[in-house]
Amino acid sequence: MTLRGLLKAGGWGKLAELVVFPSFCRLCGRLLEKPGEKVVCAACWASLRPPRDSLCPSCGRFFEGNGESHFCGRCLDARPRVSVHRSCGEYRGALKDLILLFKYRKFSVLGRGLAGFAGRAVGGDEELWWGVEALVPVPLHPRRKRDRGFNQSRVFAGEVGKAFRLPVLDGALVKVRHTPPQTSLESRDRAENVRGAYRVKRAGQVRDRTLLLVDDVCTTGSTINECARVLLAAGAKEVRALTIARA
Repeated sequence: MTLRGLLKAGGWGKLAELVVFPSFCRLCGRLLEKPGEKVVCAACWASLRPPRDSLCPSCGRFFEGNGESHFCGRCLDARPRVSVHRSCGEYRGALKDLILLFKYRKFSVLGRGLAGFAGRAVGGDEELWWGVEALVPVPLHPRRKRDRGFNQSRVFAGEVGKAFRLPVLDGALVKVRHTPPQTSLESRDRAENVRGAYRVKRAGQVRDRTLLLVDDVCTTGSTINECARVLLAAGAKEVRALTIARA
């Protein structure tokens, strides 16, 4: 597209965006020429599809196929500390690539698009949203936050909060122990890794409230469950969870 065509399509604001942000989609390589496109093109965002598979109504684990939703074996043995957990999709394909760009390439601007996808994927799930009073992002340890530059769960929670008109309790839950990344550990070691790593700093903000924990990726659920444990111990009435993807 020529400079004249670009200005006609999006004006000077679009030209400024191309100076600040990558000019080509980081997923498909297409030129970002539509107004509002940043880092990833509109076509790649539109390609995201929420899973149509059945799921566990408790932990939200996806089952292959279109059968009836039913409790998974793990939840039948021991229910999670969160009463309802939903993920927007599976951690693969374009959604996985978007999360990696968001989390590790420091494209925090993608948080808005991911919140939009969350609205399409789980926005109508009354079990998840009914009665929720506030969002609680899963915190990073200050050392990791300094290294990364931002907390991706806080950015995502902020955008979800805007979309659903819910407050974000920033700083109510904190991480007090620096731990190895969960992705570096075997599944059996992840619960022990995060045990005692989180603390409620502002109990008055969580007491007697229905809260929605927000994180990026769920694998074993160890982090979500530990955060829910300390929130419930601090007096939260109920804790649910929303994650962008499930691995």
